[in-house]
Amino acid sequence: MTTLQVASSLTTIAQQTRQAASKLAILSTEAKNQAIASVAQALESAKDEIVSANIADCEAATAAGIAKPLYKRLQLDEHKLRDAIAGVRDVGKLADPVGQVQIHRELDNGLVLKRVTCPLGVLGIIFEARPEAAIQIVSLAIKSGNGVILKCGKEAVRSCEAIVKAIKQGLSTTDVSPDVVQLLTTREETLELLKLDKYVDLIIPRGSNSFVRFVQENTRIPVLGHADGICHLYVDQAADINKAVQIAVDAKIQYAAACNAIETMLVHQAIAPEFLPQVAAALQAVDVELRGDQRTLEVLPDIAPAVDADWETEYSDLILAVKVVDSLEAAIAHINEYGSRHTDAIVTEDLATVETFFGLVNSAGVFHNCSTRFADGFRYGFGAEVGISTQQMPPRGPVGLEGLVTYKYQLTGDGHIVATYTGANAKAFTHRDLE
Repeated sequence: MTTLQVASSLTTIAQQTRQAASKLAILSTEAKNQAIASVAQALESAKDEIVSANIADCEAATAAGIAKPLYKRLQLDEHKLRDAIAGVRDVGKLADPVGQVQIHRELDNGLVLKRVTCPLGVLGIIFEARPEAAIQIVSLAIKSGNGVILKCGKEAVRSCEAIVKAIKQGLSTTDVSPDVVQLLTTREETLELLKLDKYVDLIIPRGSNSFVRFVQENTRIPVLGHADGICHLYVDQAADINKAVQIAVDAKIQYAAACNAIETMLVHQAIAPEFLPQVAAALQAVDVELRGDQRTLEVLPDIAPAVDADWETEYSDLILAVKVVDSLEAAIAHINEYGSRHTDAIVTEDLATVETFFGLVNSAGVFHNCSTRFADGFRYGFGAEVGISTQQMPPRGPVGLEGLVTYKYQLTGDGHIVATYTGANAKAFTHRDLE
């Protein structure tokens, strides 16, 4: 199709999605939960078809020379699919984020203000690989009353087509129109989607840092996301070494391609001589390549030297940069200089040190004595997540239902006019909060 035809086609799709979303926005919690349950059942019924489609995607991606971290994200085996479907059902159990009264206030007798949560409208989700993201996103979109336009990477087209086909079949027997979910598959459609600020209310990109930056720089639509996942583990002088070793291994290898895996480990100089040989042995036993600064090399002379670029690199692989620091303050300064404001952790038994770390590290997630891999909407009890936000403004961190609603002010009077409350004989407001 020509660019003009793509634009016309996508505008029609966006209009359909917005119309379907407007009807979804006023459905009852029960109707939305029934739709979510039907989606879960349809995905379960299509399990073999989805897994087969993913195998075909993986084979094609391998032939095309896909990068190792991206390949891991692309894989969707029965276990991943099962967990994703469980996440759909978990979303169905969550409280409805729509229709929550945040403010209920009498401005004057008979003049009552409410602030009530409502859906955003239409979400544009653009993601590379990771087809299970489509499942998580759709369940959260339905629960929060939003339409969603999915744009998957070329490497995941077969998987996503099978997933969306099942989702639409599930929705076809419910009060939620299948048109609330749309799938795009070409780069040309991505570029046109970014222009649809009249119909799309929020763009959420999930992928490499260069990809996310491209999206941020090419749309007028608000963008929620993070460009990098450079996470740190700081091992303090008061750390329990056994805990620190276990946490470091998990945070690096449990899923090295994830954005919440650590890329740099900082070690207090007082504990380095004892800790570094133990953690190095544990990490090297699971094939992690270590790169150390000069002080680390003094303890571990056989590892590769780190260069400046290592401190600002998201490896998404079994590589870990290691640096010895003089103090807690030096560790915090390094994290705030090179980190991506995603998730950073400290291992220590000193609670005063924890408080300082929590207070001064400027990240969406600050963890104590646990793996950074816990930074996840499912693990937080959100049911699933649409993405991770590292911006200062909320929503921040893993974004679940609460990040997919906004609010509107509803004011009800009985012939009230502003002139009554102005001038020499102005009447006073009561401003009384109600139950």
